[in-house]
Amino acid sequence: MPLAPKPEAFPRIRSALSFYRITAYVTGVLLLLLTIEMLFKYLGGVEIELGGPFGFLALVPEGTSTAVNLSTGILIVHGWFYVVYLIADFRLWSLMRWGLGRLLMLAAGGVVPFLSFFVEHRTSREVNGYLAAREAELASRAAAAPAATSDPTVEASH
Repeated sequence: MPLAPKPEAFPRIRSALSFYRITAYVTGVLLLLLTIEMLFKYLGGVEIELGGPFGFLALVPEGTSTAVNLSTGILIVHGWFYVVYLIADFRLWSLMRWGLGRLLMLAAGGVVPFLSFFVEHRTSREVNGYLAAREAELASRAAAAPAATSDPTVEASH
């Protein structure tokens, strides 16, 4: 059985979960934009141009962009943000002490359209539920334990 997260790590787990959630949503949105861009490029033969002679945003034939090629920009931004997303995945995964399969599932969220939203929802629900259950368990153990004094000399004198 894998080791359980230590109670001292719970605040770091919550922080890692928040960071993971943000990166999951940003990566998911960027991946959807990238998917749309790829459909334009490979099915329509056009790229997205920003601020060119055809207007603020325009679809131009592939390879003819004279202004900012937004298609390439989306590709680059998603690629670099996916690296940040992987860091968030690894941080949460290592703090929760999950198996390798879970890390691979988290990582797949950044390359399969829409998957990051589903994995994020499931992961957030699971981590929050786990933390709540563990904290309740620790609190009930503390309440059930005999009241110990903080002064060791009192116990020694009995």
